[in-house]
Amino acid sequence: MNQFRLNPLALGALLLSAGYASAQTTAPDTTDQPIQTVVVTASADASAQGLPKDYAGGQVARGGRIGLLGNVDMMDTPFNTTNYTQALIQDQQARSVADVVQNDPSVRVARGFGNYQELYVIRGFAVNSDDLAYNGLYGLLPRQFVASELLERVEVFRGANSFVNGAAPGGGGVGGMINLVPKRAPNAPLNQVTVGVESGGQLYGAFDLARRFGPEGRFGLRVNGVRRDGDTAIDREERELSVFSVGADYRGRGFRVSADAGYQNHQLNNARPSVTVAAGLPIVAAPDADSNWAQPWTVSKERDVFGTLRAEADLGADSVAWAAFGARKGDESNILASATVTAADGSATMTRFDNVREDEVRTGEIGARTSLRTGSVGHTLSATASGFHSESKNAYDLGDFSGWSTNIYRPVDIAAPATGFWPGGDTNNPLLTRKTILSSAAIADTLSFAGDKVLLTVGLRHQRIKDAGFDYVTGAETSRYESSANTPVAGLVYKPVQGVSLYANYIEALQQGTVASSGGFGAPLANEGQVFAPYVSRQKEVGVKVDAGKFGASAALFTTGQPQASVVDNVFGLFGEQRNRGLELSVFGTPAKGLRLLGGATLLDSEQLRTNNPATDGREAIGVPEMQFNLGADWDVPNVQGLSLNARALYTSTQYADAANLQKVPSWTRLDIGATWATRFMERNLTLRARVDNVLDKNYWASAGGYPGYGYLVAGAPRTVSVTGTIDF
Repeated sequence: MNQFRLNPLALGALLLSAGYASAQTTAPDTTDQPIQTVVVTASADASAQGLPKDYAGGQVARGGRIGLLGNVDMMDTPFNTTNYTQALIQDQQARSVADVVQNDPSVRVARGFGNYQELYVIRGFAVNSDDLAYNGLYGLLPRQFVASELLERVEVFRGANSFVNGAAPGGGGVGGMINLVPKRAPNAPLNQVTVGVESGGQLYGAFDLARRFGPEGRFGLRVNGVRRDGDTAIDREERELSVFSVGADYRGRGFRVSADAGYQNHQLNNARPSVTVAAGLPIVAAPDADSNWAQPWTVSKERDVFGTLRAEADLGADSVAWAAFGARKGDESNILASATVTAADGSATMTRFDNVREDEVRTGEIGARTSLRTGSVGHTLSATASGFHSESKNAYDLGDFSGWSTNIYRPVDIAAPATGFWPGGDTNNPLLTRKTILSSAAIADTLSFAGDKVLLTVGLRHQRIKDAGFDYVTGAETSRYESSANTPVAGLVYKPVQGVSLYANYIEALQQGTVASSGGFGAPLANEGQVFAPYVSRQKEVGVKVDAGKFGASAALFTTGQPQASVVDNVFGLFGEQRNRGLELSVFGTPAKGLRLLGGATLLDSEQLRTNNPATDGREAIGVPEMQFNLGADWDVPNVQGLSLNARALYTSTQYADAANLQKVPSWTRLDIGATWATRFMERNLTLRARVDNVLDKNYWASAGGYPGYGYLVAGAPRTVSVTGTIDF
């Protein structure tokens, strides 16, 4: 990992601590003992203890990965997390990560700037899909869309988190992070084939195969394949998706190894674009949910190949060390045309924007952990060093800025207009435009007092960020910076009685500087392509968690301040601060026999501070609702074996699409329903699933903005019916 140029002092501390490091959950010394039968509740992270167990009801898990701290039970961590299981993913027929996190009251889904990239807004702050972690490593998964069939769990960490895994490469890490856990072979052989159909006639097929081999089933192999093809519920929109992945693991004598390799090819044709409402114009009503104002020649293509390798070795009865590496190669090609509404009757202009992108990512980490005692105080010491290296090649080409006229209620199709009015490089041969190198080293100690009723976690991560920008046309270096910072953490858990945890934390987010970009909305900015230096956000949080055995709940109060990026006089820059304060409430589990609940509410108070602009100072931030509410219920129908019915309600209050709060986006409510029937067919297990999202076919704007300084709107999906059947053979 010398290419990452780790801080030598921090690396020395890591290696020193590795001499006596150990697992958070101690494993017996198996040097002279035969390995017991493998119980794969999961070894997705190559850890001795496997993944945390499912909570009652099976929709969420008892805990999840907290970066260098490893897998931690929800009652022992001073942070607010929810970890969604594969059972939930399957029963809700989730297509992607976005579908899964719709269950989270602290998360709403938006889009990238001028494209179809899934973007997650956590606690009112944007988290790009670039910043998804895959088994603890950033940057390894496709940027635009991640198929759910790749995943065993979706772990949502709420709040600032640079200490946990290091600075996120896409500039997120303020409102939260999402870690995706790959699948592993279970103990029993798995042979599943799923077929289905969705509104619009889109066909779906998938297989999921797994085996364990060798003495004691030490070696496991799991293979997944997916194909989606056809029209969606949106008029004229087409989707093609091909996915193939292999996950392997081996549990040896005192060591464990896991590996993953994946391929995803995703293409959208005539996909409905986002909408920008011109400044000074009130937000127009959302068009019919199934309508489409996309041009018939627009297309978005993304193809990725990725892989990871993770190993863990026991260094003694109470120590463990690990190493993980990963790489990805991605190619994107887009022909886009977004709409800008210019009149209350839906009249709009559109312009063409083409772009290509090629990414190469290499990342890795090494670490160690130990448990020991000093008198009456227990310690869990953790240390890690990580590195990330990415190179992006980009080129773009714009059509005539004046564009053409259309109407989002009565779309007008035209022949594809010419480009070449503002080219940025050669789309047939894009040049290197950005290089990012992140390296960090961290150390933490979780101290336990009073019979483990009090847990205190303290730690520090030293982060170094190197970033360089290059001219799209000549390839010459245009900007460069190198910066480092220390990001501390302090977290306290107090358990006054069994089943109750009170907690508090202070944690920071170190964000990689963003890049000034017009994203295809009109002429490029005056400082188009400028790379900004990193900046720090700070969070304070207190909360309570309750575990009643079969039913759990949590509440959290937090405040987070983030330097605010926006566009002033056609110049992109940092102007002031966005401060989000909020209350989170969550419930999960089985409050009654046969009934599973999952949901909660988030109340947000967002304010722009010190913007040096009277029109925006003290106003709410773009795209931050004051309230988000989710409630899902899954009910086993009495006297009908294997049949369960489910429903989910989502509510999002009003939000603003501009910094001056003149453009208010209406609130929206959505209802989803579904059913699952597990039965036998020809001596085989058969599971039938049906789901209807947006049952009432509501027309609404689902989100506003996502990219700093812009309040583009994304229309909610129409009523969508999905039916699948899964058979075990």
